[in-house]
Amino acid sequence: MTVHVIGAGLAGLSAAIAVAGRGEPIILSEAARQAGGRCRSYHDGQLDMTIDNGNHLVLSGNKAVDRYLREIGAEGRVTGPDRPEFTFVDRQLGVRWSLRPDDGPIPWWILHADRRVPGTRLGDYLALLALMRRHPGRRIDEVVRRDTVLWEKFLRPVLLSALNTAPEDASADLAGAIVRETFARGGRHMRPLISSPSLAAAFVDPALERLRRRGAEIRLSRSLRALRFAKGRAVALAFDGEEQSLQPEDRVIVAVPPWAAEKLLPGVIAPRKFSAILNAHFQIVPPPRACPMVGVIGGTAEWVFAFEDRISVTVSAADHLMDTDSDTLAVLLWRDVAAVHDVTAPVPPCRIVKEKRATFAATPAEEARRPSARTGWANVFLAGDWTDTGLPATIEGALRSGNRAAELALAGA
Repeated sequence: MTVHVIGAGLAGLSAAIAVAGRGEPIILSEAARQAGGRCRSYHDGQLDMTIDNGNHLVLSGNKAVDRYLREIGAEGRVTGPDRPEFTFVDRQLGVRWSLRPDDGPIPWWILHADRRVPGTRLGDYLALLALMRRHPGRRIDEVVRRDTVLWEKFLRPVLLSALNTAPEDASADLAGAIVRETFARGGRHMRPLISSPSLAAAFVDPALERLRRRGAEIRLSRSLRALRFAKGRAVALAFDGEEQSLQPEDRVIVAVPPWAAEKLLPGVIAPRKFSAILNAHFQIVPPPRACPMVGVIGGTAEWVFAFEDRISVTVSAADHLMDTDSDTLAVLLWRDVAAVHDVTAPVPPCRIVKEKRATFAATPAEEARRPSARTGWANVFLAGDWTDTGLPATIEGALRSGNRAAELALAGA
């Protein structure tokens, strides 16, 4: 049996690593010239440095991330604080504060005014309990009050970044999944972790090396144009310039974007509305002892990240900024960076990265369009953060989807 994995984003890499762990032959095909998909690193000629396309945060409690990094030998390549702490700067009020949850699941921290969101009351935090329950088909604004300080200063910005969708329109069930896997488990599951020194170094390059050592065939710049079907099975893969026949025992894992999957697999229903993410990378060394990650309330930026050689900014659900020119964006975002890190330097060299279809829109309607890993063909399986993982479009969800597709492909092998 040979397992063909189509797509070398994190979902495809996760699937391939899981299959390789069982000793089965693998052919990994990727249309782009590099692996990683939307989690990629590259040398930027304008800044003359290696940057990530975006600032992809994971949490210490992400089980699939932990498992994947251990399997590829990259456990130490995501780093973060020893204790959970989230720092925010309120641009409107000109204040800075930190939220510091307890390590364990009992939220004693909400009893201490200096550890919770300023201006909030204990009763406000019942919103977290409301989100923990299942709410099929309902929006967050149908479940949680939006006229509280907690919503405005914490819940909304956190859910906006987690869902990459305006929380007012987003799925309460997907928000609940985030709450159940973070707040409900305690601070030890909430420590924010960032790839070091880059996304590729943490999630991509070690995976490719592990696959090569296990004999996998990795073919980049190889675009799948069609699958051929007969008697309920895929029987051939049509790539640019070649067609590869499948043996009866072969399996295919399709780990491509949803719009590509709909074209390749007749009858597959996938999300069709998407949300953008904007990232900016400023070529400047952060001030000494700069906080590695700061949330911004009331600014253009939402999160500011301090790396060794640069300061980066992320804006979620950034569709409203996609048509703004890069110079204007650099000025707007630098104002927030300067306020966060108390710097007076002029705008440094900057690279703006726009991902117009970064994730599916996490609304109830689009959530209902997410397909399972199984398809109508016995030997074809789906993977991707847009499939029905129970999570928003996150690294954790992508890796889980790859594991699930591999599990199904290997069943009975």
